[in-house]
Amino acid sequence: MNPRHVAAIALRQYYLLRSSPTRLVPLFAWVAIDIVLWGFIARYLDRIAPHGPDFLLTLLGAALLWDFFTRIMHGVTTAFLEDVWSRNFLNLFATPLSVSEYVLGLVLTSIATSLVGLAVMLALASLAFGFPFLAYGAQFVPFVVVLFLFGIALGILASAMVLRLGPASEWLVWPIPALLSPFASVFYPLAVLPAWMQAIARALPPSYVFEGLRALVAGKPFPLRELAWAAGLAAAQIVLAYACFVAVFRATVRSGLLARYSAESTA
Repeated sequence: MNPRHVAAIALRQYYLLRSSPTRLVPLFAWVAIDIVLWGFIARYLDRIAPHGPDFLLTLLGAALLWDFFTRIMHGVTTAFLEDVWSRNFLNLFATPLSVSEYVLGLVLTSIATSLVGLAVMLALASLAFGFPFLAYGAQFVPFVVVLFLFGIALGILASAMVLRLGPASEWLVWPIPALLSPFASVFYPLAVLPAWMQAIARALPPSYVFEGLRALVAGKPFPLRELAWAAGLAAAQIVLAYACFVAVFRATVRSGLLARYSAESTA
């Protein structure tokens, strides 16, 4: 693997952002709206139920983490789709660029863009609503890491889906986080779900993250074992998602679909 090739993929995305400032708006605009919305909801619930759970931590914290996961996933897929929209995907692989270098470049791009969104979310939540991020400090990091790993896995898998089905299938990518949120038990305990949904939730690393977050806020011990299992699960899913992307890429090359890649479906 050539680090210069990986850096070139990330650098291309930087030039795109620099040349088109409107591309910067989604990095912080939607997350800011979500933080403001859930911040006021949490503040209202804390006022009408002063002796209930800490809604600021449970609701606003959950919204913050879920938005971070969404930005990670969309960061990977958007970087991939930029190459699709510009009809540049085939040109990239006319160079000595490997699939692993390309995927790693997408991941680096996602890290950079999602960190911008995370910084905006933390600043807004802390300054506007007094979210006690610093009070938890290092304990907050493992939750973010697990969501980061799962977001990367899902972003790679979504890119493989678009590569196989064609650019017209990109509309399937954007609602994926919303479709997963009921199973991830973002805003409620896992126990309220029916048994079949709980079975699916146990295969999703975010469910362990949000269960652990609620346990931590309730004063229970740090869920180290659960988070370690979730991190291992997410890492395995990254490997599977990458294997899927490679298999789809090779299939499109063998079938000739890659050469005919356009705005229409390649199915």
